[in-house]
Amino acid sequence: MRARLIANPVVLLRLVLAYCLGDHGLRLTAAWAAAIGLADISNVGLLWRLQRCDVWLAQLVGQTLKRHAPAACGGRTIRLIDATTAPKAGRGARRNGVWRIHSAFDLPHERFGHFEVTDESGGERLDRIAVTKGEIRIADAAHLQPERIAAVLEAGGDVVVRAAWRNGRWLDRNGDVLNLIDVFAAAQTDVIDLPVALARRDGDPIPLRLVAQRLPPQAAEANRRRLRRASQKKGYTLSRDALRAAGWVILATSLPAADFSAQDVLALYRLRWRVELAFKRLKSVIGLKGPPGTDERSARAFILAHLLMIVLLEPLVDAFEDSPHLAFAA
Repeated sequence: MRARLIANPVVLLRLVLAYCLGDHGLRLTAAWAAAIGLADISNVGLLWRLQRCDVWLAQLVGQTLKRHAPAACGGRTIRLIDATTAPKAGRGARRNGVWRIHSAFDLPHERFGHFEVTDESGGERLDRIAVTKGEIRIADAAHLQPERIAAVLEAGGDVVVRAAWRNGRWLDRNGDVLNLIDVFAAAQTDVIDLPVALARRDGDPIPLRLVAQRLPPQAAEANRRRLRRASQKKGYTLSRDALRAAGWVILATSLPAADFSAQDVLALYRLRWRVELAFKRLKSVIGLKGPPGTDERSARAFILAHLLMIVLLEPLVDAFEDSPHLAFAA
């Protein structure tokens, strides 16, 4: 057998992780592998294998996620839906191209439950990830997508999705168009809990609850300052309605009021910060950055290698962050 042949999948995985998670490039990674007797392979040979192992790495990530999937229990799984990006290199960078990593982060298990890698053409969709019956799916305003919400509900899930004041066509219980600004203007309390429907392009409107909370004055004014800066930068005039809506957090949910109060729904949405923290771990602890080179196959493998590491190391990261040494250092 020629020495340059990869002896087994473990050797291939070591080579891929050494290159993708290190800073030494193909040539130095190949030299390192030869120096320790792992494999006698050229930098060209290593790139050739990297380009052809993206499907295999995706299978490893999927199998590892499945192994850590939560067992059926009395409680309901809370699934945080979000995406992060890594910049493309070369011509893709000049065109603002990105690799988009779609994910689901499951609570209370504090683990990623799904990954999917696409380029910038792969938009964020609430139903991109298969629904587990009984789950509560939480997402930001980019996911207020009527047809996608309907798909999640039909599959047996529930949703809590943030809404902007005009990114949906809202109907009241009589089927008439509902103006959210009028609702806010008439509000006598700091929390609104209203039965509504979200109109669809095709099909019947989706019955939901509109849950909104008035922001404290300082937070509302911070929102308005942000909107004013954006309008000045982009050269448009802010409407009074936009400034009024900036004083509210607006959520749409399918959870029944008999089981989940408005405060329960607001508390559920506040859990979204957990997935933001998980993305920070992926980039700061594991070191995910834009993959080098312009080849799509090797770029996918590069990202998948980092996703495999975060899935494997999440329990150890939890233990490290709970360490008294880390707490003392902080």
